[in-house]
Amino acid sequence: MGSIYLIPVPLGGNDYLKVIPEKVLELTRSLRYFIVEDVRSARRYLRLIDKRFPIDECEFFELNEHTPISETEHFLDPVLSGSDLGLMSEAGLPGVADPGALVVALAHRKKISVKPLAGPSSIILALVSSGLNGQNFTFNGYLPVKPAERSLRLRELMKRGKEGYAQIFMETPYRNQQMLESVMNTCEPGAMLCIAADLTLPSESVRTMRIADWRKNPPDLKGKLVIFILQ
Repeated sequence: MGSIYLIPVPLGGNDYLKVIPEKVLELTRSLRYFIVEDVRSARRYLRLIDKRFPIDECEFFELNEHTPISETEHFLDPVLSGSDLGLMSEAGLPGVADPGALVVALAHRKKISVKPLAGPSSIILALVSSGLNGQNFTFNGYLPVKPAERSLRLRELMKRGKEGYAQIFMETPYRNQQMLESVMNTCEPGAMLCIAADLTLPSESVRTMRIADWRKNPPDLKGKLVIFILQ
């Protein structure tokens, strides 16, 4: 029986050598079976790390929000037949804020060895650079899109933040500004907010301030990859 490897992918840009260890790159280049969120972007990444990567010799299984759970059962067939397989997210580490956890859970049920590989995680990088509570924290993923529901959820997170638990959440790049506006309008002036944007990229920015201070000079987050932490 083979193993399933959790393959890290850069958070953006093409300078993968700064964030992906060489041993991880070597292992990734050796694989021929992959479970990915989007086949086209996975192909681009594999060609980025190896211009001669044999794409045509590979088999890709696509796993995203449109994939019926019933189809995932056969994704691990190559592993059961003795081949190793790589699970790749669109960015960062698979299994967190991405559907890869479904396959990992299936691998455990089938007693398949799951091997995590070192690489960038925007969530952890944001937390350790925030100055907020790294001992007690919660990752909340994406908050509701509708403003009223989002504000209600933010009030719940702020309450948990007062209890000492750093509350981590994220938003899509095109809705970052609306999220920031909701945070500033909903949360108390004394609450602390970390905005970690474009981590590991040349445009990287990490700043933690009180909500009252963010209100004085709100940043332009449109199009950026952002992690928010509230406490």
